[in-house]
Amino acid sequence: MEDQDSNPAKEVARDVFPFLRVYKDGTIQRLVATESLPPGLDSETNVVSKDVVIFPETGVSARLYLPDDEPISRKKLPLVVYYHGGGFFAASTASREYHSALNRIVAASNVILASVDYRLAPENPIPVPYADAFAALEWIAGAGGRSEPWLRDHADLDRVYLAGDSCGANMSHHFALKLSGSGRALRIRGVAMIHPYFWGAMVDNWWLFVCPSEKGCDDPLINPFVEEGNGSGLQKLGCERVIVVVAGDDILKDRGRLYYEKLVGSGWKGKAEYLETEGKDHVFHIIQPDCEEAKIVFKRLGAFFNDDS
Repeated sequence: MEDQDSNPAKEVARDVFPFLRVYKDGTIQRLVATESLPPGLDSETNVVSKDVVIFPETGVSARLYLPDDEPISRKKLPLVVYYHGGGFFAASTASREYHSALNRIVAASNVILASVDYRLAPENPIPVPYADAFAALEWIAGAGGRSEPWLRDHADLDRVYLAGDSCGANMSHHFALKLSGSGRALRIRGVAMIHPYFWGAMVDNWWLFVCPSEKGCDDPLINPFVEEGNGSGLQKLGCERVIVVVAGDDILKDRGRLYYEKLVGSGWKGKAEYLETEGKDHVFHIIQPDCEEAKIVFKRLGAFFNDDS
């Protein structure tokens, strides 16, 4: 159960700074990304959005984004399936920060984008967010893509990309591996990993909070470089292209760079790109989507999603 109101009289059981507090009575107070915005036409970017419920029984949904001039066009656009960050326990597709940033990404990229809303920890610990997010991907690129009007009419299902920031980038990596050699019809053209959340420094405690695994921070889900994990299988990544985006002041930068270097040296046959933004911190493009550095990231992502080479 979630309690957004601060109550100094309540006893705190766990303080997961700066994201949330868990109280001894079981209530949870989320402290970031709590302001929501509705879908609709964004006048600044000329991008229109709407919410679609995917699985009513779990509440898993997606917010779809489309350039507003596309309803009069028959051109099919690349489909980007996007997973928001927040450490698996914060934010949503409706969060003001994500809604604003994704409008700008779609405007800069001329794509149709599906932002997935998965269930959060600690109410739904790992692996629930992964399961929700992957099931949504299969629906969006499968039955949903054939039945939902925006996806059916405007999404090119031969040009499907995975993208995400922080823990969303983490999920994108694992889904690209999961699809490799799986026999599924779903084909991923590329993966955009923005400030990927893999093991490192103080994020250790955040991971232990959301994941009950006995492997701790050597769980392959958070550390793809452990011997028993998927790091040894990066050459099997199930896509043709990858871009890894990091921020120079981000505590996770070194892990993002290591991921890129190991991927390039793994024997994987695809094309890898790397972009580092100096002087910026984790998910700055979400927090400050109008800064010049964010615009550079959005432009690079647009080129990545529309590169048919």
